[in-house]
Amino acid sequence: MASEQAFKQTQRAFIGAIRDPDNHSTPPDIEERRMAVYRELFYNNVEDFLASTFPVLKEITGEKKWHEMVRDYFATHRAQTPLFMQMPKEFINYLEQERKPGDGDFPFILELAHYEWSELALATSDERIDMTGIDANGDLLEGKPVVSPLAWVLGYQYAVHRIGRDYLPAEQETEETHLIVFRDRSDEVEFIEINQVTAVLLNRLSLEQHNAREILLGIATELNHPQPENIIEFGHSILDDLHQRGVILGIRIP
Repeated sequence: MASEQAFKQTQRAFIGAIRDPDNHSTPPDIEERRMAVYRELFYNNVEDFLASTFPVLKEITGEKKWHEMVRDYFATHRAQTPLFMQMPKEFINYLEQERKPGDGDFPFILELAHYEWSELALATSDERIDMTGIDANGDLLEGKPVVSPLAWVLGYQYAVHRIGRDYLPAEQETEETHLIVFRDRSDEVEFIEINQVTAVLLNRLSLEQHNAREILLGIATELNHPQPENIIEFGHSILDDLHQRGVILGIRIP
């Protein structure tokens, strides 16, 4: 029992020296040169994966601050999963719940990270499309269109899809940015910018039992639109386009 406890203490000391060398010294029976190799190997693996998932965030943050942020994540965050592919989501949890804002932080860091993560999340999703009970050629207006499980409707306070070195907004946009991120029939992840009406339509298709015409008519009523048929016609054309792209699979068979 004593030897097991001693082994666990050695493990904790070894892990601490790898993750947070500023606050944990190298265990006395390990050569510093070898420990440095372990530190570099572990950190570089984590940093490389995060950098490939969040390339825009890394670019606009700058090398020094980026590495400070990743090292703090590496040293302090306690992941809830051992799966390597889940690390970017753990990094978002760290940004949202644990990281203390630093001087000069951009206000959109969390939204940008979520936007960049969504591409990896959909690309690696195990979700599969099941066409059982779906008519791929049904009437999209009079029927109940089915949104692909590999299509997400996302809303942000910043135009995250435009952020880069040449566009670094200091304040939120006057209107919310709506995007569809989806995996197409070739398993490529794509993004589409949409307006609020389209975002509301897609969200309600997933939640309501009404057909598309009824949902669009309800949206027109809420907007006090003087010509509801224009909203219905617009919605119909959007559904046709999204159907061709694979965002809409077809209609639910009664």
